[in-house]
Amino acid sequence: MYKVFVNDKPLFLTNEISKETNFQLFLLESIDIEQLIVKIFQNKIQKAYLYHPDEREIMKTLKAKIPVTKAGGGLVYNKKGEVLFIFRNGKWDLPKGGIEKGEEIEDTAMREVEEETGVGKLTITEKLQKTYHVFKRNGKYKLKITHWFEMQSDFEGIPEGQIEEGIEKVAWLNPEEIKDALKNSYENIKLLFEEEVKASVED
Repeated sequence: MYKVFVNDKPLFLTNEISKETNFQLFLLESIDIEQLIVKIFQNKIQKAYLYHPDEREIMKTLKAKIPVTKAGGGLVYNKKGEVLFIFRNGKWDLPKGGIEKGEEIEDTAMREVEEETGVGKLTITEKLQKTYHVFKRNGKYKLKITHWFEMQSDFEGIPEGQIEEGIEKVAWLNPEEIKDALKNSYENIKLLFEEEVKASVED
């Protein structure tokens, strides 16, 4: 199953029909994906499932209908086990940004972390899941696919937010502070931390 966040509301692309009732279920064959996204953006739909026996087919259709932008981002730990967060547009977020021509996605993620926070000395320790969200820019919908990497940093200095990207502050947050920050964050960022918790329980 894929979780795509549209205006921070979940659209699940699934090959299973579940018994839940607090959402609307649409069939890929009989729905105009663009119309569905518009309705979610207009708050007419709060949560939806889009069904097809092959969920990859749904993702393929979505990508065909809505232009894709590819981004890389980092879930960065320091030596104390704190995580690097940025604060922008009134919410806590993780550093990430768009890929440049000819760039490997790992390099994008590291470059964006460094540009947005001033934090260097990065090494990638693990590839995390991808997150998907649909946003609207200049009246057009786009599907952003962000490739996330867990990183470790030996950076000792003071992080500084990239002003031209509207980053108001950068902070290393400990596990308690992360819980608070996630209350005022985006759904796809919360998803990464759910995965992190799962991974540490399984280790």
